[in-house]
Amino acid sequence: MRVRDLPLSPSVVDHFAERGVRELYPPQRAAVDAGVCEGADVVAAVPTASGKTFVAQLALLTADGPGLYVCPLRALAREKYETFAALPGVDVGISTGDFDATGEALAGNDVVVATSEKVDSAIRNGASWVDELACVVVDEVHLLGAKRRGPTLEVTLATLRRRNPDLQTVALSATVDNPDAIADWLDAALVESAWRPVDLRTGVAVGGEVDFDDGTSLSVDVDSNELGANDEGDVDDEARPDDGRGGGGEGDDEGDPTEVTAALVADAVADGGQCLAFVRSRREAVDLAERLAEDGLAAELGIEDAAAAAAEEATDVDGTLPGRQLADCLRAGVAFHHAGLRSGHRGVVESAFRERDVACICATPTLAAGVNVPARRVVVRDQRRYGEGGMSWIPTLEVHQMCGRAGRPGLDPHGEAVLVADADTRGEVRERYVEGEPEAVESQLADPGSLRTHVLAAVATDFAATESEILDVFEGTFYARETGAGGLADAVAVAVDDLVAAGMVARETGGVEDYRLVATAVGETTSKQYVRPETGERIVAGLRDAADLPEATTLTAFEVICDTPDMQDTYLGNAERADVYRFARTNAAHLTTDMTEPDDFEGWLESVKTARILDEWIGGATVEELVEQYRIGPGDLDSRVERAEWLLSAAEALGETIGVRVPAVSRARSRL
Repeated sequence: MRVRDLPLSPSVVDHFAERGVRELYPPQRAAVDAGVCEGADVVAAVPTASGKTFVAQLALLTADGPGLYVCPLRALAREKYETFAALPGVDVGISTGDFDATGEALAGNDVVVATSEKVDSAIRNGASWVDELACVVVDEVHLLGAKRRGPTLEVTLATLRRRNPDLQTVALSATVDNPDAIADWLDAALVESAWRPVDLRTGVAVGGEVDFDDGTSLSVDVDSNELGANDEGDVDDEARPDDGRGGGGEGDDEGDPTEVTAALVADAVADGGQCLAFVRSRREAVDLAERLAEDGLAAELGIEDAAAAAAEEATDVDGTLPGRQLADCLRAGVAFHHAGLRSGHRGVVESAFRERDVACICATPTLAAGVNVPARRVVVRDQRRYGEGGMSWIPTLEVHQMCGRAGRPGLDPHGEAVLVADADTRGEVRERYVEGEPEAVESQLADPGSLRTHVLAAVATDFAATESEILDVFEGTFYARETGAGGLADAVAVAVDDLVAAGMVARETGGVEDYRLVATAVGETTSKQYVRPETGERIVAGLRDAADLPEATTLTAFEVICDTPDMQDTYLGNAERADVYRFARTNAAHLTTDMTEPDDFEGWLESVKTARILDEWIGGATVEELVEQYRIGPGDLDSRVERAEWLLSAAEALGETIGVRVPAVSRARSRL
């Protein structure tokens, strides 16, 4: 099937032709046959690089009205925005922030690119443009199963479909075990395919020997005399330390896993390919990149000048230690990538890799779910990481996301994904990740915190005034389709009771069983400001306590908003615990929480550390100083500042709602 045979304008056909897109891939043809160009609902479960974005473009370009493209990450939203904006004659808008706005400026665009949180927020704040949508495309739909983000995606999609029964829904995913269940939920045609434009072979490496699933093998020379990466690990929001690698030990017959990884990278680069190497934590990504920088990969690919230019770009972003480390690695043709880097640094790495100015990126798993950076070979050094229950295997779905990055259409004869193991773990690694299927997507809407948030939103937006009506609102969710209404009814009743107890919702009674649910003024403001009920409750209590203090300072304001579930805590290392404890005791007169009160004292100390960092930031401390002193990444500081702006805005609105004014809140916000 040819692009010119599709119901597209000549200018759009020419646009695709200029980019070499003239014939449809088999999964794309299947989507067309399923009616994606005719307004049909479609779930496309197809591998990475098999043309999902083109399927999205077909749906949006042929829809009888405005379209919405929902994606999980801001970086991915920006990438897709640029892709859609390049289409001739298509007006594109993007929205990923300002959670207390309707986004009415987006009205009139042919396509809007947004995160699910932004769409949910716009709905809560009365956006009218969502009712005009003719098509919604949901990328990475398997994130329905994500604990924090899944419920928002699920409720948002259900709300859009309930408000507009004629809305075309197209859901995309590369890794999902139960696409039929998602298709059944959406009453959609299922397009499921294993076809890839570049063949992928996946293998397990023990020492320098790799056995692939297609029966082929590979041998690489491993330098067993080199020391492996430090086993102490590091702790951040992406991973925690392990007491070992799960691979062979230094100098044994199986080789150190870091040296095995280095050998696999060097082998691919010597053949003209690029690599992605995945590890479990930020520090290990840096350590591995610095180890690979010793191997002269830039010279191997002949990219010394381009690599030096990328290093200069990284240097221009800031002068932090991570920035300097990244620049040093880039000069050698290697990079690292993790959430602790500033977005500017991550952008330099991603762009340089796409331009073949970087031989290898050493990354945490977050890169696998982000922007498009395919490679000849993917090496997954670590398959276990530290979680709430200690060390555990990384979900198969995540590993498949990593492996799916292997193979660049038009550049590579094939893609290779290699998982580093040892003799003891070889069998389980192969069974779990090479032969195994990704986990089934399961709704997370029944999580009490998530359910309270969305029940409050339903009441505050006047979508529902009784528990029965709330169930009607949630009737179109994946959870309701999979589990039935019984369990959801019990969970909703508990959520309503919790919201009443928190002062977010009130029951207006007209009899024993005759009552209506209404959002209180605090509940309505909490929902519109897009903070969780627990956050709203904590901010209200904190503002009242702050108003009673002899002197509420900007530190007071930051402590109030940082001690909430909507602020990401900053890891508190053992070496700094005593210092933060002393700081809290010294500044007790400016804190709204007495040190004897917190049930989770460690968590509260973490919030005090975050508040201290923010207070020093507005006091003139540089990003370089804060990164060095508090062991945070510059990207962490950026995200905390951004969240603080949002939460301080919510605190101002809530303060106005309850008639409590704390000038320190406005001072803190104005200085960020």
